[in-house]
Amino acid sequence: MCCQALGAVCDEKKFLDRSRHRAKLGGGVEQSDALRLVTKVARLYHARGLRQMEIAERLRLSQPRVSRLLAHAEELGIVRNIVAVPVELNRELEEALRAAYGLTGTHVVDSVADDDEGLTLDLGYAAAPFFTAALAGGTRTIGFTSWSRTLRHMVEAVRAPQAVSEYVVEMLGDIGAPTLQQDVAHLTQRLATLTGAQPAFLRLPGVVSAPAIRAALLQQDPHAREALRLLDGLDMALLGIGPCEVVGPLQPGDNYFTQEQFDEAARAGAVGQICARFLDADGAPVRTALDELVVGVTLDQIRAAGSRWAVAGGKDKYPILRAALIGGWIDHLVTDAATAAHLLEVRRQ
Repeated sequence: MCCQALGAVCDEKKFLDRSRHRAKLGGGVEQSDALRLVTKVARLYHARGLRQMEIAERLRLSQPRVSRLLAHAEELGIVRNIVAVPVELNRELEEALRAAYGLTGTHVVDSVADDDEGLTLDLGYAAAPFFTAALAGGTRTIGFTSWSRTLRHMVEAVRAPQAVSEYVVEMLGDIGAPTLQQDVAHLTQRLATLTGAQPAFLRLPGVVSAPAIRAALLQQDPHAREALRLLDGLDMALLGIGPCEVVGPLQPGDNYFTQEQFDEAARAGAVGQICARFLDADGAPVRTALDELVVGVTLDQIRAAGSRWAVAGGKDKYPILRAALIGGWIDHLVTDAATAAHLLEVRRQ
């Protein structure tokens, strides 16, 4: 979990410390060059897993200077410090969740966030070491919902695991603005690089306006067809979980469902969606014409995956998380303590 994830608090002392370190770097072009060097060293150390001596040799620096640059990276907020939460901290809650819903793995986070964005950070960063550990046994094909905010934060926090995968496959086409699409493509590439895998991008709109458009786009794009084919053999599915409404930074109809379409699904009995596929309160699929508009993983492909992970929490996710758990769509869950307690309470009713 990062310092930003712990409430995004920056007190006066931290501000002054950070300012002093910026001053040490100089100003203008000199400062810009220094920041580039700090960032390069931080990436080699934290993302690529190189030792300080290896970085020193590659960049022709002294080892003590590399150490100082890494310290600068932390002070400047370029590197986010990860807090290793004791695994036994919420053991009783985790064991109760596993027993209540037949889960294979659970991790419950004591989130200190007071808003939705802070919660997604807490959950994503807390999930990173558990995801990394799960790869140790070898995972050939990973399905990645790149538009999920919690999963994006998880990938940001992952350090190079000692495992090799073959494919990282996007589970839903592009949704949202072009800047968001560019960001999620970068995260897909990062996850593939970290796991030694080949990325399989799904560079088509995630939701189209008519089934004929979906068919025409797929006919013209062999790469998208190959990505959809790879979803038939997922060893691990990293699922996006959402309510029946548009959640920021997404906008209605921006390669995505409109609010009217979400309302249509709700009238048909949906309480939320997994990767843009709708479920009712008992976890049963809600079949509507909207299914034919989605370019992405199907519920059958999700069901067939070797493991199905959800990293989600918060009151707006309560109904769909309960539904997905009852329906057996999730077997690994990372959530916050308040959500875990709610899920146990409604299970007892």
